[in-house]
Amino acid sequence: MLRAGSLDRLAQETEPLPEPGPGEVRVAVQAIGLNFADVFACLGLYSATPTGAFVPGLEFAGTVEAVGPVASGSAGYAVGDRVAGLTRFGAFATAVAVDARYLRLIPAGWDFAQAAAFPVQGLTAWYGLVELGALAPEKVVLLHSAAGGVGQNALAILAAYRAKVVATIGRAAKRDLLVARFGLAPDQVIVRERRGFAAQLDRALHSLGAEGFDLVFDAIAGPYFRPAFERLRPEGRYVVFGAADLMPHGARPNYLALAARYLARPRLDPLKMVAQNRSLMAFNLIWLWDKVERLSEAYAGLARTVQAPPHVGRRFPFAEAKAALRYLQSGESVGKVVLEV
Repeated sequence: MLRAGSLDRLAQETEPLPEPGPGEVRVAVQAIGLNFADVFACLGLYSATPTGAFVPGLEFAGTVEAVGPVASGSAGYAVGDRVAGLTRFGAFATAVAVDARYLRLIPAGWDFAQAAAFPVQGLTAWYGLVELGALAPEKVVLLHSAAGGVGQNALAILAAYRAKVVATIGRAAKRDLLVARFGLAPDQVIVRERRGFAAQLDRALHSLGAEGFDLVFDAIAGPYFRPAFERLRPEGRYVVFGAADLMPHGARPNYLALAARYLARPRLDPLKMVAQNRSLMAFNLIWLWDKVERLSEAYAGLARTVQAPPHVGRRFPFAEAKAALRYLQSGESVGKVVLEV
Protein backbone atom coordinates (compact mmCIF):
# COMPACT_ATOMS: atom_id res chain seq x y z
CA MET A 1 0.00 0.00 0.00
CA LEU A 2 1.16 3.54 -0.63
CA ARG A 3 0.11 7.12 -1.20
CA ALA A 4 0.98 8.15 -4.77
CA GLY A 5 4.04 10.29 -5.39
CA SER A 6 7.05 8.06 -4.75
CA LEU A 7 8.01 4.42 -5.11
CA ASP A 8 9.73 4.71 -1.73
CA ARG A 9 6.32 4.99 -0.04
CA LEU A 10 5.35 1.44 -0.96
CA ALA A 11 5.09 -0.65 2.20
CA GLN A 12 3.48 -3.90 3.33
CA GLU A 13 0.50 -3.63 5.66
CA THR A 14 -1.78 -6.21 7.27
CA GLU A 15 -5.54 -5.86 6.88
CA PRO A 16 -8.50 -8.08 7.82
CA LEU A 17 -9.44 -10.58 5.12
CA PRO A 18 -13.05 -9.98 4.04
CA GLU A 19 -15.43 -12.74 3.07
CA PRO A 20 -16.39 -12.67 -0.63
CA GLY A 21 -19.69 -10.96 -1.32
CA PRO A 22 -22.44 -12.04 -3.74
CA GLY A 23 -20.93 -13.00 -7.08
CA GLU A 24 -17.38 -12.69 -5.73
CA VAL A 25 -14.57 -15.19 -5.40
CA ARG A 26 -11.66 -14.91 -2.96
CA VAL A 27 -8.34 -15.95 -4.41
CA ALA A 28 -5.17 -16.83 -2.52
CA VAL A 29 -2.70 -14.94 -4.70
CA GLN A 30 0.40 -16.79 -5.90
CA ALA A 31 1.71 -14.36 -8.53
CA ILE A 32 1.14 -10.74 -9.61
CA GLY A 33 1.84 -9.30 -13.04
CA LEU A 34 3.56 -5.88 -13.17
CA ASN A 35 2.62 -3.21 -15.69
CA PHE A 36 3.88 0.26 -16.57
CA ALA A 37 0.54 1.51 -15.23
CA ASP A 38 1.64 0.32 -11.77
CA VAL A 39 4.77 2.50 -11.94
CA PHE A 40 2.86 5.53 -13.22
CA ALA A 41 0.18 5.02 -10.55
CA CYS A 42 2.74 4.80 -7.74
CA LEU A 43 4.35 8.01 -8.99
CA GLY A 44 0.99 9.78 -9.16
CA LEU A 45 1.13 10.13 -12.95
CA TYR A 46 -1.76 7.82 -13.89
CA SER A 47 -5.16 9.43 -14.31
CA ALA A 48 -7.03 6.38 -12.96
CA THR A 49 -5.03 6.22 -9.71
CA PRO A 50 -7.29 6.09 -6.63
CA THR A 51 -7.16 9.05 -4.28
CA GLY A 52 -5.47 8.56 -0.92
CA ALA A 53 -3.66 5.39 0.09
CA PHE A 54 -4.18 2.49 -2.30
CA VAL A 55 -2.91 -0.97 -3.19
CA PRO A 56 -1.33 -1.17 -6.67
CA GLY A 57 -1.73 -4.07 -9.07
CA LEU A 58 -4.07 -4.88 -11.95
CA GLU A 59 -3.65 -8.64 -12.50
CA PHE A 60 -2.95 -11.77 -10.47
CA ALA A 61 -3.11 -15.55 -10.43
CA GLY A 62 -3.77 -17.98 -7.61
CA THR A 63 -6.11 -20.55 -6.12
CA VAL A 64 -9.78 -20.08 -5.24
CA GLU A 65 -10.14 -20.34 -1.46
CA ALA A 66 -13.73 -19.12 -0.97
CA VAL A 67 -16.81 -18.49 -3.13
CA GLY A 68 -19.42 -15.93 -2.14
CA PRO A 69 -23.19 -16.31 -2.32
CA VAL A 70 -24.18 -17.43 -5.80
CA ALA A 71 -24.72 -14.60 -8.26
CA SER A 72 -23.84 -13.94 -11.87
CA GLY A 73 -20.57 -15.75 -12.60
CA SER A 74 -19.54 -17.04 -9.17
CA ALA A 75 -21.28 -20.41 -9.59
CA GLY A 76 -18.67 -21.37 -12.20
CA TYR A 77 -15.79 -21.62 -9.69
CA ALA A 78 -15.00 -23.98 -6.84
CA VAL A 79 -12.48 -23.98 -4.02
CA GLY A 80 -9.15 -25.18 -5.36
CA ASP A 81 -9.58 -23.89 -8.91
CA ARG A 82 -6.48 -22.27 -10.44
CA VAL A 83 -7.49 -18.87 -11.79
CA ALA A 84 -6.08 -15.64 -13.19
CA GLY A 85 -7.89 -12.37 -12.97
CA LEU A 86 -8.13 -8.62 -13.35
CA THR A 87 -8.76 -6.06 -10.65
CA ARG A 88 -8.94 -2.28 -10.78
CA PHE A 89 -6.00 -1.94 -8.36
CA GLY A 90 -5.51 -4.12 -5.30
CA ALA A 91 -3.56 -7.05 -6.78
CA PHE A 92 -0.39 -6.43 -4.70
CA ALA A 93 -1.83 -8.65 -1.96
CA THR A 94 -1.73 -12.16 -0.60
CA ALA A 95 -5.48 -12.53 -1.22
CA VAL A 96 -8.10 -10.65 -3.22
CA ALA A 97 -11.88 -10.83 -3.40
CA VAL A 98 -13.02 -10.05 -6.92
CA ASP A 99 -16.14 -10.23 -9.07
CA ALA A 100 -16.01 -13.71 -10.61
CA ARG A 101 -16.64 -12.29 -14.08
CA TYR A 102 -13.08 -10.93 -14.10
CA LEU A 103 -11.56 -14.38 -13.61
CA ARG A 104 -10.61 -17.15 -16.00
CA LEU A 105 -9.29 -20.65 -15.42
CA ILE A 106 -5.54 -21.02 -15.94
CA PRO A 107 -4.75 -23.07 -19.06
CA ALA A 108 -3.24 -26.50 -18.48
CA GLY A 109 0.55 -26.40 -18.37
CA TRP A 110 0.81 -22.74 -17.34
CA ASP A 111 2.31 -21.92 -13.95
CA PHE A 112 1.00 -19.12 -11.74
CA ALA A 113 3.61 -16.59 -12.89
CA GLN A 114 2.78 -17.20 -16.55
CA ALA A 115 -0.94 -16.90 -15.82
CA ALA A 116 -0.46 -13.62 -13.93
CA ALA A 117 1.56 -12.30 -16.88
CA PHE A 118 -1.28 -12.66 -19.34
CA PRO A 119 -4.59 -10.83 -18.64
CA VAL A 120 -3.67 -7.13 -18.90
CA GLN A 121 -1.12 -7.40 -21.66
CA GLY A 122 -2.92 -10.07 -23.66
CA LEU A 123 -6.15 -8.07 -23.65
CA THR A 124 -4.26 -4.86 -24.44
CA ALA A 125 -2.71 -6.46 -27.52
CA TRP A 126 -6.01 -7.96 -28.69
CA TYR A 127 -8.12 -4.85 -28.16
CA GLY A 128 -5.60 -2.48 -29.74
CA LEU A 129 -4.69 -4.59 -32.76
CA VAL A 130 -7.93 -6.36 -33.60
CA GLU A 131 -10.79 -4.27 -32.29
CA LEU A 132 -9.33 -0.79 -32.84
CA GLY A 133 -6.64 -1.53 -35.39
CA ALA A 134 -8.85 -3.63 -37.70
CA LEU A 135 -6.00 -6.10 -38.16
CA ALA A 136 -6.32 -8.27 -41.26
CA PRO A 137 -4.05 -10.75 -43.09
CA GLU A 138 -1.04 -9.34 -44.93
CA LYS A 139 -1.29 -5.90 -43.29
CA VAL A 140 2.01 -4.08 -42.67
CA VAL A 141 2.34 -3.34 -38.96
CA LEU A 142 4.82 -1.33 -36.91
CA LEU A 143 5.02 -2.70 -33.36
CA HIS A 144 6.86 -0.71 -30.71
CA SER A 145 8.40 -2.33 -27.61
CA ALA A 146 8.11 -5.74 -29.22
CA ALA A 147 10.16 -7.53 -26.54
CA GLY A 148 7.87 -6.46 -23.70
CA GLY A 149 4.82 -8.27 -22.39
CA VAL A 150 2.30 -6.52 -24.64
CA GLY A 151 4.71 -6.73 -27.55
CA GLN A 152 5.18 -10.49 -27.33
CA ASN A 153 1.43 -11.08 -27.14
CA ALA A 154 1.05 -8.74 -30.09
CA LEU A 155 3.64 -10.71 -32.09
CA ALA A 156 1.70 -13.93 -31.51
CA ILE A 157 -1.51 -12.28 -32.71
CA LEU A 158 0.23 -10.75 -35.72
CA ALA A 159 1.69 -14.13 -36.67
CA ALA A 160 -1.77 -15.70 -36.49
CA TYR A 161 -3.03 -13.00 -38.86
CA ARG A 162 0.00 -13.40 -41.18
CA ALA A 163 0.83 -9.72 -40.83
CA LYS A 164 4.08 -8.23 -42.10
CA VAL A 165 5.83 -6.87 -39.03
CA VAL A 166 8.45 -4.25 -38.26
CA ALA A 167 9.32 -4.57 -34.56
CA THR A 168 11.15 -1.94 -32.52
CA ILE A 169 13.13 -2.40 -29.31
CA GLY A 170 15.08 -0.06 -27.06
CA ARG A 171 18.18 -2.24 -26.56
CA ALA A 172 20.12 -4.46 -28.97
CA ALA A 173 20.30 -7.23 -26.36
CA LYS A 174 16.59 -7.90 -26.88
CA ARG A 175 16.94 -8.68 -30.59
CA ASP A 176 18.00 -12.32 -30.18
CA LEU A 177 14.82 -13.23 -28.30
CA LEU A 178 12.60 -11.85 -31.08
CA VAL A 179 14.56 -13.69 -33.75
CA ALA A 180 14.64 -17.00 -31.83
CA ARG A 181 11.16 -17.00 -30.27
CA PHE A 182 9.14 -15.37 -33.05
CA GLY A 183 11.20 -16.08 -36.16
CA LEU A 184 11.65 -12.43 -37.13
CA ALA A 185 14.35 -11.63 -39.65
CA PRO A 186 17.04 -9.21 -38.42
CA ASP A 187 15.84 -6.60 -40.93
CA GLN A 188 12.43 -6.66 -39.24
CA VAL A 189 13.83 -5.61 -35.86
CA ILE A 190 14.83 -1.98 -35.23
CA VAL A 191 16.85 -0.81 -32.25
CA ARG A 192 15.31 2.66 -32.00
CA GLU A 193 17.49 5.73 -32.54
CA ARG A 194 15.95 9.02 -31.48
CA ARG A 195 17.54 11.03 -34.28
CA GLY A 196 17.70 8.42 -37.04
CA PHE A 197 14.33 6.72 -36.56
CA ALA A 198 12.81 7.92 -39.85
CA ALA A 199 15.67 6.41 -41.87
CA GLN A 200 15.41 3.18 -39.86
CA LEU A 201 11.72 2.90 -40.77
CA ASP A 202 12.43 3.52 -44.45
CA ARG A 203 15.02 0.74 -44.53
CA ALA A 204 12.68 -1.69 -42.77
CA LEU A 205 9.81 -0.89 -45.13
CA HIS A 206 12.10 -1.34 -48.12
CA SER A 207 13.15 -4.78 -46.85
CA LEU A 208 9.44 -5.77 -46.75
CA GLY A 209 8.73 -4.29 -50.16
CA ALA A 210 6.12 -2.02 -48.55
CA GLU A 211 5.32 1.64 -49.18
CA GLY A 212 4.03 2.34 -45.68
CA PHE A 213 2.26 0.97 -42.61
CA ASP A 214 -1.36 -0.08 -42.36
CA LEU A 215 -1.20 -0.10 -38.57
CA VAL A 216 1.11 1.31 -35.90
CA PHE A 217 0.80 0.01 -32.31
CA ASP A 218 2.54 2.44 -30.00
CA ALA A 219 3.12 2.65 -26.24
CA ILE A 220 6.12 5.02 -26.47
CA ALA A 221 5.13 8.20 -28.38
CA GLY A 222 7.74 10.94 -27.93
CA PRO A 223 10.12 11.54 -30.86
CA TYR A 224 9.14 8.23 -32.47
CA PHE A 225 5.55 9.25 -33.07
CA ARG A 226 5.75 11.60 -36.03
CA PRO A 227 8.13 9.56 -38.24
CA ALA A 228 5.81 6.57 -37.89
CA PHE A 229 2.61 8.57 -38.37
CA GLU A 230 4.01 10.13 -41.55
CA ARG A 231 4.54 6.64 -42.95
CA LEU A 232 0.95 5.52 -42.52
CA ARG A 233 -0.71 4.52 -45.76
CA PRO A 234 -4.17 5.87 -46.68
CA GLU A 235 -6.71 4.20 -44.35
CA GLY A 236 -3.86 3.49 -41.94
CA ARG A 237 -4.57 3.43 -38.21
CA TYR A 238 -2.22 4.66 -35.53
CA VAL A 239 -3.18 3.15 -32.15
CA VAL A 240 -1.65 4.65 -28.99
CA PHE A 241 -1.97 2.96 -25.60
CA GLY A 242 0.84 4.51 -23.58
CA ALA A 243 3.63 7.07 -23.42
CA ALA A 244 6.71 5.29 -22.09
CA ASP A 245 8.85 8.18 -23.30
CA LEU A 246 7.43 10.09 -20.31
CA MET A 247 8.53 7.40 -17.84
CA PRO A 248 10.52 8.99 -14.96
CA HIS A 249 13.66 7.12 -13.96
CA GLY A 250 13.85 7.99 -10.27
CA ALA A 251 11.81 7.13 -7.20
CA ARG A 252 10.03 10.49 -7.58
CA PRO A 253 9.00 12.32 -10.76
CA ASN A 254 11.18 15.17 -12.03
CA TYR A 255 8.28 17.46 -12.84
CA LEU A 256 10.42 20.00 -14.71
CA ALA A 257 11.76 17.34 -17.09
CA LEU A 258 8.29 15.83 -17.46
CA ALA A 259 6.82 19.24 -18.28
CA ALA A 260 9.44 19.78 -20.98
CA ARG A 261 8.65 16.44 -22.61
CA TYR A 262 4.92 16.99 -22.25
CA LEU A 263 5.12 20.37 -23.98
CA ALA A 264 7.16 18.77 -26.78
CA ARG A 265 4.55 16.07 -27.36
CA PRO A 266 3.40 15.58 -30.97
CA ARG A 267 0.47 17.60 -32.28
CA LEU A 268 -1.66 16.77 -35.31
CA ASP A 269 -3.92 18.81 -37.56
CA PRO A 270 -7.25 16.97 -37.99
CA LEU A 271 -7.85 18.66 -41.36
CA LYS A 272 -4.58 17.26 -42.71
CA MET A 273 -5.60 13.84 -41.41
CA VAL A 274 -8.81 14.11 -43.43
CA ALA A 275 -6.85 14.85 -46.59
CA GLN A 276 -4.41 12.01 -45.91
CA ASN A 277 -7.14 9.54 -44.86
CA ARG A 278 -5.25 8.51 -41.72
CA SER A 279 -6.63 7.77 -38.25
CA LEU A 280 -5.26 8.25 -34.75
CA MET A 281 -6.87 6.14 -32.02
CA ALA A 282 -6.03 5.88 -28.34
CA PHE A 283 -7.18 3.73 -25.44
CA ASN A 284 -6.58 2.75 -21.85
CA LEU A 285 -7.47 -0.85 -21.04
CA ILE A 286 -8.90 0.16 -17.67
CA TRP A 287 -11.79 1.69 -19.62
CA LEU A 288 -12.96 -1.87 -20.30
CA TRP A 289 -13.37 -2.50 -16.58
CA ASP A 290 -16.97 -1.32 -16.88
CA LYS A 291 -17.51 -3.44 -20.02
CA VAL A 292 -17.02 -6.82 -18.38
CA GLU A 293 -19.44 -8.47 -20.80
CA ARG A 294 -16.83 -7.97 -23.55
CA LEU A 295 -14.07 -9.89 -21.77
CA SER A 296 -15.22 -13.37 -22.74
CA GLU A 297 -15.19 -12.49 -26.44
CA ALA A 298 -11.70 -10.99 -26.14
CA TYR A 299 -10.38 -14.02 -24.23
CA ALA A 300 -11.86 -16.28 -26.91
CA GLY A 301 -10.01 -14.33 -29.57
CA LEU A 302 -6.78 -14.62 -27.61
CA ALA A 303 -7.28 -18.37 -27.21
CA ARG A 304 -7.40 -18.68 -31.00
CA THR A 305 -4.21 -16.71 -31.55
CA VAL A 306 -1.99 -17.07 -28.45
CA GLN A 307 -1.38 -20.68 -27.46
CA ALA A 308 2.05 -20.51 -25.81
CA PRO A 309 2.33 -19.18 -22.25
CA PRO A 310 3.80 -15.68 -21.88
CA HIS A 311 7.54 -15.26 -21.52
CA VAL A 312 8.28 -14.29 -17.91
CA GLY A 313 11.61 -12.53 -18.04
CA ARG A 314 12.10 -11.87 -14.33
CA ARG A 315 10.48 -13.08 -11.12
CA PHE A 316 10.77 -11.20 -7.82
CA PRO A 317 9.66 -12.28 -4.34
CA PHE A 318 6.60 -10.40 -3.09
CA ALA A 319 8.71 -8.63 -0.44
CA GLU A 320 10.84 -7.08 -3.22
CA ALA A 321 7.98 -5.24 -4.92
CA LYS A 322 9.84 -1.92 -4.94
CA ALA A 323 12.87 -3.50 -6.60
CA ALA A 324 10.61 -5.15 -9.18
CA LEU A 325 8.92 -1.84 -10.02
CA ARG A 326 12.28 -0.12 -10.38
CA TYR A 327 13.49 -2.89 -12.67
CA LEU A 328 10.41 -2.49 -14.87
CA GLN A 329 10.93 1.27 -14.81
CA SER A 330 14.52 0.85 -16.06
CA GLY A 331 13.44 -0.43 -19.47
CA GLU A 332 15.81 -3.40 -19.21
CA SER A 333 13.07 -6.03 -18.88
CA VAL A 334 12.34 -8.61 -21.56
CA GLY A 335 8.90 -10.17 -21.43
CA LYS A 336 6.92 -9.89 -18.21
CA VAL A 337 8.05 -8.95 -14.72
CA VAL A 338 6.18 -10.90 -12.03
CA LEU A 339 5.95 -10.89 -8.24
CA GLU A 340 5.66 -14.31 -6.62
CA VAL A 341 3.88 -14.54 -3.28
